[in-house]
Amino acid sequence: AADKIRLIPQDFFAELCEQIIQHLNNKIPGINTAELCQRIQTSGVDISIGDLAKIANTLSFLFSTAARNNLSTEELITTLGSGGSTLPKHAVQVIRHVWNEQGKAVAVSEDAGSMATVGQFVDMKWKLGVAMSSDTCRSLKYPYVTVTLAVADSSGQITDKSFEMTIPQFKNFLRQFKEMASVLETV
Repeated sequence: AADKIRLIPQDFFAELCEQIIQHLNNKIPGINTAELCQRIQTSGVDISIGDLAKIANTLSFLFSTAARNNLSTEELITTLGSGGSTLPKHAVQVIRHVWNEQGKAVAVSEDAGSMATVGQFVDMKWKLGVAMSSDTCRSLKYPYVTVTLAVADSSGQITDKSFEMTIPQFKNFLRQFKEMASVLETV
């Protein structure tokens, strides 16, 4: 991971670290690595979303472990150096700064691991489309609904899940949401 961290400009690395701390503090549902990766790539850095996700997971583990062990900034930096890690200087400086400024606020619950085993809903987008024709049928005029859900997994990585529904499937989907809403009103 150190080789890939070396590629990330300091400002993007700082943003990633701050988002991870915010996620650990339950202030944001997750880290949008796809969006951050696209911005890093636009700046001219060749990094894959998979590599950025691994870095985010590593940093999340680092910060949550440091919080669980109640490490001071100096203890964290010393631990990083003693592990034979070859983190770039700018990364160590960012980790030091972020942990010094926001590290004490990281509340690590003992139940956090068991509590966050399912994804957390972040956002939903939808669109209505009409298939006009295909190579086998000249006149379809077939309506459908495309839904994209943004979900943060237990590690905080936000991923998009898309699916299409026919109009009858969508009506069933809507009916189930109405049932959930009525049950929630009774709670």
